[in-house]
Amino acid sequence: MSEADGLRQRRPLRPQVVTDDDRQAPEAKDGSSFSGRVFRVTFLMLAVSLTVPLLGAMMLLESPIDPQPFSFKEPPLLLGVLHPNTKLRQAERLFENQLIGPESIAHIGDVMFTGTADGRVVKLENGEIETIARFGSGPCKTRDDEPVCGRPLGIRAGPNGTLFVADAYKGLFEVNPWKREVKLLLSSETPIEGKKMSFVNDLTVTQDGRKIYFTDSSSKWQRRDYLLLVMEGTDDGRLLEYDTVTREVKVLLDQLRFPNGVQLSPAEDFVLVAETTMARIRRVYVSGLMKGGADLFVENMPGFPDNIRPSSSGGYWVGMSTIRPNPGFSMLDFLSERPWIKRMIFKLFSQETVMKFVPRYSLVLELSDSGAFRRSLHDPDGLVATYISEVHEHDGHLYLGSFRSPFLCRLSLQAV
Repeated sequence: MSEADGLRQRRPLRPQVVTDDDRQAPEAKDGSSFSGRVFRVTFLMLAVSLTVPLLGAMMLLESPIDPQPFSFKEPPLLLGVLHPNTKLRQAERLFENQLIGPESIAHIGDVMFTGTADGRVVKLENGEIETIARFGSGPCKTRDDEPVCGRPLGIRAGPNGTLFVADAYKGLFEVNPWKREVKLLLSSETPIEGKKMSFVNDLTVTQDGRKIYFTDSSSKWQRRDYLLLVMEGTDDGRLLEYDTVTREVKVLLDQLRFPNGVQLSPAEDFVLVAETTMARIRRVYVSGLMKGGADLFVENMPGFPDNIRPSSSGGYWVGMSTIRPNPGFSMLDFLSERPWIKRMIFKLFSQETVMKFVPRYSLVLELSDSGAFRRSLHDPDGLVATYISEVHEHDGHLYLGSFRSPFLCRLSLQAV
């Protein structure tokens, strides 16, 4: 035995202390491992059980839309006259929970008129609501009832104390609100240059009442499917002219993506038409040296325009159905170049479900007579004014129509 070996043998042994934790560690480790495996297996089974039906639905279900890709310019920055504010929150709600979807507004004297989602044209006077016309028949409770019930949209006061009304499903009408007389001017059943009118939308009338310029937003989609029209980006909308004397109809501009609001210029030499899906306003010349021509009045707007109405400053008020925030994220801009995502969305979700994800940001623009942004009115969270379709100026106030809300709003011009 060497000296080193002897020293190793003489080295005292340290006692080993065994605790309860040490005795249980291997068992606990095994239990933890087992629990982890159970969790992973359970999670995997749950993921598979959800993913397989989802993939199956995506493969087997047909999408109601067949969108094609198109692109936008980057939205304008919300700076300067477009800078966010809360001016729309100073508006007051009128007839709350008594009117559903008062899309468009007209005045004859101090008496106000609008159309509602249940198919009525109503008179609003002294705080009272009175039905003066219906173009369809009831019941009118859901969006599926609209084709039978009718849906009055654009409404204008004519030169002889009557109203001109565009009904999305029925066509163009003239209404005498005092005698409750209804005259059908042009039925939606009448094909125009071989195409039916599926979505009559807005109208504007010459001062003498001779000509009506109106939009048919699509020959494919009806008003109740407006979100599918927007998402598909269908370019089958038209701007038309109706002569109330000869009863002739002309197509002034076609291949439009969701033509919506229309407005004659003060000189009646051109008509503005909002091309909602493209976030722009087109100008079509109807008299003068440029008659028959068309150009862009405003492009790359900070939202998607709805109705256009004159402002007392000589310009135009535009209601924006939803915005394209910058800075921020615009879902419609993002989806425009990704049609496969659009198809998937509408395979899995209804229009009502998708609408819940549309921001409730409310925006109104005033344009100059040349199309420049003059001022903007905002309600960033839609706390007071929501789903604005039209801005109608009358007697020092702005009346805000809505395609969806159960009220209309009134805002003093002095407050903006």
